[in-house]
Amino acid sequence: MLSGRCHCGAVQYQMSADVAHHSLCHCTDCRRASGASAVSWALVKREDITIEGQPKAYESSPGTQRLFCADCGTSLFFVNETIFPGMIDVQSATLDDPDAIAMQGQIQTAERIGWMGKLESLPAFERYPPMD
Repeated sequence: MLSGRCHCGAVQYQMSADVAHHSLCHCTDCRRASGASAVSWALVKREDITIEGQPKAYESSPGTQRLFCADCGTSLFFVNETIFPGMIDVQSATLDDPDAIAMQGQIQTAERIGWMGKLESLPAFERYPPMD
């Protein structure tokens, strides 16, 4: 079992490492809901996750609920019974060990921010860059 939590720890979860998919989503809805340039999702069966605490639900579109911590605002889960019946998508960056599940691909790349496709060409720093 894998464990994860929101930033403040009010919502914690344990889930199976047996996921249906693990993808990086570039859609506008995910970006706006998270404030991030892309969101990683690990789809698991609803019976394969235990959630402790009470996430708040927001209906972002008809039949779609995004769940987050009401205390710190961390985005955590996505539920849509029409698209993924009996499943829950977990924002895998909230796992205690996000590397525990291999990334399988990128989705909704038609909506990807242009510079996201060029990250390898940018300078990289292990921490903050020097402030000269």
